[in-house]
Amino acid sequence: MKEYKLIAKTFSGLEDVLAKEVKRIGGKNVRRGKRAVFYDGDLELIYKSNYNLRAALRILKEIEHFNFKTVDQFYLKCKRIKWQNYFSVDQNFVINSVVVNSRDFRNSMFASLKVKDAIADYFRENFGKRPSVDTDNPDIIINVHIFQDNCTLSIDSSGESLHKRGYRVKQGDAPLNEVLAAGMIYLTGWLGNSDFMDPMCGSGTIPIEAAMIAQNIPAAKFRKEFAFQLWNDFDPLLWEKVTEPVEKREFRHKIYASDISGSNLLNAQTNARRALVFNKIQFSCTDFKNLDIDLNNATIVTNPPYGERLKENDLDGLYSMIGERLKHQYAGNSAWILSSSIDSLKFVGLKPSQRIDLFNGALKCKYNNYRLFEGKGK
Repeated sequence: MKEYKLIAKTFSGLEDVLAKEVKRIGGKNVRRGKRAVFYDGDLELIYKSNYNLRAALRILKEIEHFNFKTVDQFYLKCKRIKWQNYFSVDQNFVINSVVVNSRDFRNSMFASLKVKDAIADYFRENFGKRPSVDTDNPDIIINVHIFQDNCTLSIDSSGESLHKRGYRVKQGDAPLNEVLAAGMIYLTGWLGNSDFMDPMCGSGTIPIEAAMIAQNIPAAKFRKEFAFQLWNDFDPLLWEKVTEPVEKREFRHKIYASDISGSNLLNAQTNARRALVFNKIQFSCTDFKNLDIDLNNATIVTNPPYGERLKENDLDGLYSMIGERLKHQYAGNSAWILSSSIDSLKFVGLKPSQRIDLFNGALKCKYNNYRLFEGKGK
């Protein structure tokens, strides 16, 4: 089967996590990039990447890479590509461009326009008509990446971002992205080999992703559509083979999820049912300061409020309470906290053994690990 150059996009800080995942599913020549992992693989691996990778936002298949000296040369090189190998004149398309440090292209819209012109002219000259552009619901998504005088053209195999797993029907005010949640869990090293807890679970993304990881449920098991299903080389039998049900891994430990808000907890339970992991998570509507769960050698991961809807004093008090509870009630475990409120994190009052920079949307966050030793510890 033909091999392709593939690119898996991710969030800043999750590149190593994603590279490990890519190797696990059979990616070759795996290289870590900035918010991306580059690797080689065939059509089956493209399908596997979309279906299995938890830390990937989208999977791109490279179709051309070239240097250019002028905008005209760029246009001609785009026009030389045999576009009918990738889609037909009856399909519609959209172009997404990223331009970095380019002398010739002032912005991404100009780059997209030039590629669109090249595609339209190619089809018109070879087939007498051209495919149309559809920005809302395109059949084919073409990705353009220009760095200085280098251009990489890729075709997007995912369509909608892969964080849209298909199980989330209910969400709270600030839902955590599923890809970020899975990446956070992988960064802890937890793979279902001990108990797990999220004491401020919101709409349940972290405990649901944990339950899916623990039981080896594919990331996109509940998702209905991918862009590659509209490619002219789509192989339904191969896709069927990739998505054949695998036996769930047995999970012998417990996952605890709680939240102070009853409506948040209801949303979390609804989502967990959709993801078929409801029976693996013990839910409770409890304020963390009153939460009393007997844990030992467990992993605690949480994404507390950052202050968008809390006054500063309340936020500092909240983080102080979190630190007190972790220190006095949850010694003997490992806790991880994601927050963009760097000042409030100091009120946790514990020394982090690890600090990782992550982004939650546009918010720069610290992802801190606290080893909760019995007694005073060192």
